[in-house]
Order: sequence, then structure tokens, then C-alpha cells
Amino acid sequence: MAAVRACGFIVFRRLARSTPPPNNIEYLLLQTSYGEHHWTPPKGHVDPGEDDLTTALRETQEEAGLEAKHLRVVEDFAKELRYEVRGKPKEVLYWLAELRDPEASVTLSEEHQDYRWAPLEEACSLAQYKDLQDTLKAAQKHLT
Repeated sequence: MAAVRACGFIVFRRLARSTPPPNNIEYLLLQTSYGEHHWTPPKGHVDPGEDDLTTALRETQEEAGLEAKHLRVVEDFAKELRYEVRGKPKEVLYWLAELRDPEASVTLSEEHQDYRWAPLEEACSLAQYKDLQDTLKAAQKHLT
């Protein structure tokens, strides 16, 4: 059985004000408006004929209102998560992208009811899945 494939971005922003590291880096998490209302970075299923990066950019625009021009993709970071959803295998590939303008506004779609910019520790407590927490920690390590 082929795994369902999804792609997205771990979007972060660096705060310019005098916040000392590591708390000057905040991650964007979206809260789903369905199911268990879990918090995840923007992501979604790959459409037929679409490459992974295109999917990640499209989903980030659809779910958070952030376009490619708003993002600076971090070249050498990508993490693949594998898990099961209702007994079916799923793969999610996350890239890391910096919001060029930390003040840029997030616009949610109907799929999400809330969003939060959170430093690592808070982001990890919102993201309840261990592999997503590990991915956020790896992103933080990569950036510091």
C-alpha cells in the first residue's frame, strides 16, 4: 500500500527586538478546525503531477496566506516523518523557511481555527507528536 504523501514548511521568524537567543526564533503552528484540533505547521497532500516543493509552497499559501515571495527557504534542511493515520501509512516532508518580514500577517483558511507564533519550548508542547517535536528541535539546532 502506497503511503499518502504530504509536504509542508516549518515556517519561522526571527524577532528583531532585543529577545535573546534561542527565544528570538518563533515557529508558526496552525490549529486544525476539525478532529482533535491539533497543531501542525502548514502542510498538505501532493496533487497529481506536482513536485514536493510546489506542494509545500501551495499549501503554505492556502493554509496561512504566505506566498513564496514571503519565504526564504533554508536550503540544506528537510525532514521526512512517517506515521500511520487510521491504519494507513503517511509520509510528511517538511522544509524549513524563514518569514522574510516578521510582521507579515497570517491568513487562515477554513481548515484551521487558530495560529500561534511560538518559541521552541512552547511549539513542542503544542505539537503533541514526538516526531514533530524532534523535527522542531532539529530545526532549532540547525538555525543556532
